Amino acid sequence: MTKLKDDVYFISRLSLAALSGGIAYFAYPRPGWWPLIFLVVAGFQIAVSKTTYPRALAIGFVFGFTFFASQVWWISQYLGAEPLVALATLEALFVSAAALLWVYLERHLKHPFALALAFASVWTAREWFSTHFPYGGFPWSRLAMSQSNSPLAGWVFFGGLSLLTFVLALTTSLAVFYLPKLRVESSRRSSAMLLVGALAVLVIVPNLTWSSPSIGKLKVAGIQGNANAGLFANNTPGTILGNHLKVTHDFLKSDQRRGVQLVVWPENASDINPQDNFQVAQTLQTLIDQKLRVPLLFGTLTQFNGQMFNSTLLWQPDLGITDQYDKKRPIPFAEYVPDRAFWNALAPDLIGLIYRGYTFGTRDPIYEVHGARLGDLICFEIAIDDIIQNINDAGANAIVSQSNNADFGHSDEAYQQYALMKLRAIETGLPIINVSTTGPSGAFDGRGNQIAFTDAFQARYFVANLPLTSSTTPAMGYGRYFDLANVTLLTAGILLVEIRRRRTKASQRRGEL
Repeated sequence: MTKLKDDVYFISRLSLAALSGGIAYFAYPRPGWWPLIFLVVAGFQIAVSKTTYPRALAIGFVFGFTFFASQVWWISQYLGAEPLVALATLEALFVSAAALLWVYLERHLKHPFALALAFASVWTAREWFSTHFPYGGFPWSRLAMSQSNSPLAGWVFFGGLSLLTFVLALTTSLAVFYLPKLRVESSRRSSAMLLVGALAVLVIVPNLTWSSPSIGKLKVAGIQGNANAGLFANNTPGTILGNHLKVTHDFLKSDQRRGVQLVVWPENASDINPQDNFQVAQTLQTLIDQKLRVPLLFGTLTQFNGQMFNSTLLWQPDLGITDQYDKKRPIPFAEYVPDRAFWNALAPDLIGLIYRGYTFGTRDPIYEVHGARLGDLICFEIAIDDIIQNINDAGANAIVSQSNNADFGHSDEAYQQYALMKLRAIETGLPIINVSTTGPSGAFDGRGNQIAFTDAFQARYFVANLPLTSSTTPAMGYGRYFDLANVTLLTAGILLVEIRRRRTKASQRRGEL
């Protein structure tokens, strides 16, 4: 009978873990019900606390799998279910390891506040490892990414996405530990004061951000061609280019063209590289020299010394192509296959679909246009912390993000990416313009206020006055070291706990003798 109760109890924990991971979908864009993230984290902590190590591994895996699969199901849009299952499984293993570590710390730490700090530290460290390993990691599904439209988004101004993740995990863990204490008379007052204080800090701090001084404005037009530019799209060469040419000609007929200083096309907007095709080069030269009369920044695929790059090119009137940026972090198992021979042996049909392999770029990410320094990002690079920090260090006054979201159809991927743009604007204090092949596209100022927007699957253009800045935020200063500090302190804490455990055990043995 006892074993039956124990099994039922374990199944209930697994069910809570699965449910908590699954409802994470609703916390992230497009549903965007951001308060649910607290229930997600609380459900995981309750499910995994005070259990055995083997069960912690199982509970962590179930939670991790449903957590990731529910949010990033859009991965299955272009390569089927296998990559989604593989990714969710890999990330679930990281969560299992975190669950195991948490149960270990829970057994050896006594004070609830110390336990809450440990839980938040473990969660944040797990995110750091997940976003870096293997092959550069998967920099998605961080707790912070659920908060783009919440009043808590301002936390990223002080310490980036990792600080916001830590704050969310810490606040949730404190609530898990101290809310039950409100029922106990002797603990009611202290617990209530701690929770009220934590809530006050949670809400007040993100409203203490400040604006960076403006050094002028740059008027930019974004062209969303609504082109089927997916990896496996079977287009006639020039079709995607034609989509963007058409919308650009519509823009030229409008009054909004007045005063525009730069026109931006998205990633892969020209499916024929004008460097290799005389006719396309002539078409673009005529467009830029005679009609636009302003620089055009556009994406295409380039080749050099037998290597292929996912690139953006800056073409200036009467000068031609004057600068180029190559994507620094192509996406593994999408834009290239790491250790191809090994993975091809395991899944030849799947790996065979990824026939192209882009080379990692080494060019600097800065374009200079009308005296402004524009940091360029290509698609998923918006999710990579060190890419953002490099752009800030290079002295960018604004960020231009060019993306191709066509592979993911009508899923939530593009909306999750667009929401991340807002968080990056707040984090860096820099205005960001995002131009996508299929949308949504738009722009944010350095406070995260939306200043332009075009919804998905519309052939549209938009114009945004980007308020340029030359200063930096705390997140781009000391905040970049938050992950290093967290992992270091967590490691030191684990070592101290283990040393104390062994000393206690040795002392007990001597006492028995």
